[in-house]
Order: sequence, then structure tokens, then C-alpha cells
Amino acid sequence: MSSRPSPPRRPLPAILGATAVAAALALPAAAQDLPTARAELKDQQGRTVGNALLYETPAGVLLQASFAGLPAGVHALHIHETGACEPSFEAAGGHLSPDGRSHGYLREDGPHTGDMPNIHVPETGNLQIELMTLLDDMDAQLLDDDGAALVIHAGADDYASQPAGDAGSPIACGVIGRQGD
Repeated sequence: MSSRPSPPRRPLPAILGATAVAAALALPAAAQDLPTARAELKDQQGRTVGNALLYETPAGVLLQASFAGLPAGVHALHIHETGACEPSFEAAGGHLSPDGRSHGYLREDGPHTGDMPNIHVPETGNLQIELMTLLDDMDAQLLDDDGAALVIHAGADDYASQPAGDAGSPIACGVIGRQGD
């Protein structure tokens, strides 16, 4: 069997905002007309370490994000129930779980709506991701009266421990808001 060379990888853009995320991830033209939300994630020192765009598609809510300057390793990524990251990241509350399910993909009574797969950050601290969430209605689940936040934790989610996967303290947080607000 012959192996084909991998396509060239584009360098990760500087963390400039939602426009840079869209350009870096080469969104299909059709995505431009979808309802969109965004989040700028900051670390505990207030430095921007990521930008995310969320698109409401007919199949659910698609998350696309670009990160720079994160610590290398495996980190939990969750959507939290409250759109607040100050005075501390704990202001974001617990994982988004409007249906009262338990945390974790490995639990019969799980997962939370805000649970997502772990991210694996390389030594460079730069990462691009694209994944489908368990969300299906951004207005009702993310952009409601108390909002929601995207949170990265210090450790990996074990996908089972209650209430949050034994993932450690939050290391980055971003309030999710409607694109253009």
C-alpha cells in the first residue's frame, strides 16, 4: 500500500477574534448564514488563550475553536450553566444540564448537555478543534437569561466522576454571547 503525503497544515493564526477562528478553520460558505454565538476564553491572568464560534446547524450545535498558549496536556472542555467568568471562573457554575442528567459519557444516566470530549494540547500550546456538541438550541440553552460559558479545566475529564469528571480547577473561561454583540 502506498501512503499519500498529508496535506500541508496552515499555521495557527494569532488569537485575534472570531474572524481569525473562522478563517483558520475554513468554514463552509453555508455556515455563514447559520445562527452563531462566540466566546473569547481568557486564562487566570486575563490573557486571551482562545476563541470559539458555535453554529446552530440542523444536526445540532457545532463548536469550532482556536487556542494558543494553553498548557500542554489533556484538558476537560465543558459548557457551564452561567454566562459569567468573574470574579473567578467558579462564577460559571456547574456543567450545563437542563435535563438533570449526570456527568459523563461513561454513565448510563449521563452525560450533561455541556459535556464534551477532552482536548489534547501539544507542547506548542496551540490547538484547533471542531466538534458537535450535545446542544440543539442555542437561544434556549446558551443565550438564555443567565447565559453560559465555555470552560477549560486543568486536568482530563474521566467521563464518569460526579459532578464534573474530576477534571480539576478551571484554567480558562469565556462567556458565550451572540455573534456581533
